[in-house]
Amino acid sequence: MTQKTKMILGIISACAAVAGWRFFGHSPAKADDPNHQETTERVAAVVRAEEHALGVPLTLAGAFKPFQDVDVHAKVSGYIKTIFVDVGTHVKTGQTIAILEVPELAAELSGANAAVRGAQEEIPKAQGELKRAKSSHSAAHAMYDRLNQASEQKAGLVAQQELDNAQAKDLEGEAQVASAQAALNSAQQALEVSQANQRRYSALSDYTRITAPFDGVVTSRYADTGTLVAAGTSSGNMALPVVRIAQISVLRLVLPIPESIAGTIRLGDPVKVHVQALNQDSIGKVSRFANSLNPQTRTMETEIDFQNPNGKLLPGMYVQASITQAAKKEMLTVPLEAVQRSGSEGTVLYVNSQDVLEERKIHLGLEGSSRIEVLSGLEAGDRVVIGSATEFRAGMKVHPKEIDITQPGQPGESGAK
Repeated sequence: MTQKTKMILGIISACAAVAGWRFFGHSPAKADDPNHQETTERVAAVVRAEEHALGVPLTLAGAFKPFQDVDVHAKVSGYIKTIFVDVGTHVKTGQTIAILEVPELAAELSGANAAVRGAQEEIPKAQGELKRAKSSHSAAHAMYDRLNQASEQKAGLVAQQELDNAQAKDLEGEAQVASAQAALNSAQQALEVSQANQRRYSALSDYTRITAPFDGVVTSRYADTGTLVAAGTSSGNMALPVVRIAQISVLRLVLPIPESIAGTIRLGDPVKVHVQALNQDSIGKVSRFANSLNPQTRTMETEIDFQNPNGKLLPGMYVQASITQAAKKEMLTVPLEAVQRSGSEGTVLYVNSQDVLEERKIHLGLEGSSRIEVLSGLEAGDRVVIGSATEFRAGMKVHPKEIDITQPGQPGESGAK
């Protein structure tokens, strides 16, 4: 038998052996069974919706601002005669910042003083005229009374013409008294007008001395000696301020509190602040809040006051503020990792009694560091998938393995149930 024939017989024998093994010795595999269904189930970590006391830590970014910060204007127009401060100067309430030179105001004040003196001199004259008129009237009235009494006692004793003349002089004297009294009143009113004008110009003259409205530091200086400044009360032009003063002994921290917890903010709530530039922490309390939301940002401005006696804190310093709200009890919650969130709504993968996943829509409330409040959509004890929810989808049958969240953010397994 040739070598070639042997090779052909060997190949034929091998093929026959393989065919026989597959026909007689091989049992049908599960994969070959058309009626077989995949029974492998994925293990899913699940947690139960439970009632928890939920604290709400809120971290917000902000910056310090002066407690008061104003541009100091001149009350009257004039030239800067002397300016005593510069940027960085610390000033006290009432301290003179600058003095204005207003020559026309000095002339007007002198004129007002002269008018007062003139009006004061008119008063004694008017008083003298009133006394003289009263004296003349008193004499004329006495003469008329005597003639009238004599005429009444004996008819014809006094001529009627003489009696009429006496009566006329009495009435004339009475009119002169009234006129003199009116002249005195007019003089007194003129004096009051002159004095009011004098006080006005005197007050304006006092405004040539510009003073600090409160204790603070000069942060900007806009004018130098000789600068013409317009009155700050003038609406017809853009009046140039003299300086800008900021009160930094107390600083404000303004935080935009979101709508979700704005209603829980109360005066005195503690606020922990980390000042990044100084790497230090400070504790403040809520001092005031707006009680209304900004319609654009849906936030409420809330202010915290910080005492700054040594001046280490500076306006504009960037800070991280942390507010922890009081815990709200008997609140149905689930871990944050179980929720796919969209605003105040969200979805979870709920495990039903047949261990099949369902997508549930839930309405969300307050959010804590590791859990979030469920307002509707779940009940206490319901199981939801936690962790890699992207590996699961509604309709899948899973093998649930319950996770026990023993501490916020620290899951611990309690075993499958």
